Amino acid sequence: MIGHNRGPSMEGGQAWRTHCWSKARKSLLKTLPIEILRVRVARAAEIGLDYKSYASIRAASGHDVIAFLFSSNALRVMPKVKVMPEDRVLKLREIGNVKRLAACHAPLKSVPDMPSFAAPNFSHTWGETRAIILDEVYRRNLPRDGVVVVGDTSHERAWSEAARLAGYVSAEQFFGA
Repeated sequence: MIGHNRGPSMEGGQAWRTHCWSKARKSLLKTLPIEILRVRVARAAEIGLDYKSYASIRAASGHDVIAFLFSSNALRVMPKVKVMPEDRVLKLREIGNVKRLAACHAPLKSVPDMPSFAAPNFSHTWGETRAIILDEVYRRNLPRDGVVVVGDTSHERAWSEAARLAGYVSAEQFFGA
């Protein structure tokens, strides 16, 4: 109707409609068998993610996490400090059965002991950022919906969005405070 702002209905029965909507939504969500849940909790621990993050990434992408794309910022590798801090090294040693890849911010060229490439910078367009990230992902035969960006900034979060990767996890969340 003209002039309607699509706000909440002022009609009676709001509680009933909310109840019906909640019930319908709950019936759509599948309940995982306990065996599958245990496997997924173990997988989350194996790759170094908390279960909530792992489950939301898996639900959004529909696939398991196959690789992490770390920014050099997240790894704390800088042009003047080319050695990763010990806490980062220990965390990376703990995670298993997942590929690792690093995007290095200029002027940094590489990260020790990790396949690396030049990260998109602020002058790149959205499309150029997508192309840079996907070129590296596909060159390593990785499916984009299995790659999670671990970064430190909103610019790095945009890599995940531009390339439509599996998701984004902050360095603080991944490596701990």
